[in-house]
Amino acid sequence: MAGRHRLLLDNARQLVLVCGRGEEYLLREGAGSLAVLRDASLVVGLDGCIKAVGQADVIRNQFSGATFERIIDCSGKCVLPGLVDAHTHPVWAGDRVHEFAMKLAGASYMEIHQAGGGIHFTVEHTRKATEEELFNTFKHRLERMRRAGSTLVECKSGYGLNLETELKMLRVIERAKQSMDIGISSTYCGAHSVPKGKTATEAADDIINNHLPKLKEIKLSGEIHVNNIDVFCEKGVFDLDSTRRILQAGKDIGLQINFHGDELHPMKSAELGAELGAQAISHLEEVSDEGIRAMARAKCAAVLLPTTAYMLRLKQPQARKMLEEGVIVALGSDFNPNAYCFSMPMVMHLACVNMKMSMNEALAAATINAAYALGKSDMHGSIETGKQGDLLIINSSRWEHLIYQFGGHEALIDYVIVKGKVIYQNERCGTMSSY
Repeated sequence: MAGRHRLLLDNARQLVLVCGRGEEYLLREGAGSLAVLRDASLVVGLDGCIKAVGQADVIRNQFSGATFERIIDCSGKCVLPGLVDAHTHPVWAGDRVHEFAMKLAGASYMEIHQAGGGIHFTVEHTRKATEEELFNTFKHRLERMRRAGSTLVECKSGYGLNLETELKMLRVIERAKQSMDIGISSTYCGAHSVPKGKTATEAADDIINNHLPKLKEIKLSGEIHVNNIDVFCEKGVFDLDSTRRILQAGKDIGLQINFHGDELHPMKSAELGAELGAQAISHLEEVSDEGIRAMARAKCAAVLLPTTAYMLRLKQPQARKMLEEGVIVALGSDFNPNAYCFSMPMVMHLACVNMKMSMNEALAAATINAAYALGKSDMHGSIETGKQGDLLIINSSRWEHLIYQFGGHEALIDYVIVKGKVIYQNERCGTMSSY
């Protein structure tokens, strides 16, 4: 196939498609046998989308007359889809390292929260920070996520709790969307906590009557495009009735429902999400058996966050039960001041060790299923013709090393590629080429 193309990845020892038949997601059976090609190549076109995937000799013959902006010899290496982080809180000021010490001494999450720490501590610092300060730290965090292999990241607001600061955070996220080579799904999370001086009902009224109409207005103007709406449905935060009202109002202005539920107490969040047609629910450490069945029936993704359960010493989410019941299981880092982890390879490792997922299931959960949780699996999460060329090249003859090497991704990842463009290159691979 003659013509000019952006990228050829040639002769990979393993090329992990994840899925190869246009699946929106993979359940347990599909994840158990991921699609993997050996001695394979792929081509990304000038539009940033994958043009061809197949055996190396077949691709070479097919593109014998073509020219490429870049060719990477992948002999002895593995190519995987870019990782998808389905849950992060990356825009904030003021770290909470002092609270980590308090947790180690035995303080619970809610004890710290009720003492004015936790989310409220971060809200205070984020309200004071300028938009430029927030953008600069956010950009640095996204760069670290990219170096760890993430090419699509869900990014929440939620450390403002008033309209002015929530919009400031959403503008920062929009700016990164427009200026950085990384996929972003933006989430309005103004119901992350109840502001001081308000009840949950009063906070819900403010969000429904003031925040969401403003979001609708700026979305229509094209100033900011928000994808999802999130609420922290939890005892002492937003109860089931307030959560229902906010989520439904968000859905009414065209936002996908993707919210925190059943984390610290059983709240029947899963049942509510299934009823409202939620795209995804996160946490679910305290989900009920009926909630699991309801999510499976509704094709509502479960975004599990093994870092949070690990750092807060919570009961682990029931990943095995969810998989066996037919739930679409996805993974996220939950990067935030309380769970400071940028690395989806470490998240996958924790999912395998602590939640008893297989490596195949964990990779599916961090690619195609995480993309599904964001409503983006049509273009992300697998290596298939027509999808966006978001790719990862690792310096190993077996892809499983990405999970097996706990904390070793810095030495293992050679290239991270977004839309066929190399956006991170390990220094041992030589100097970055320009286009």
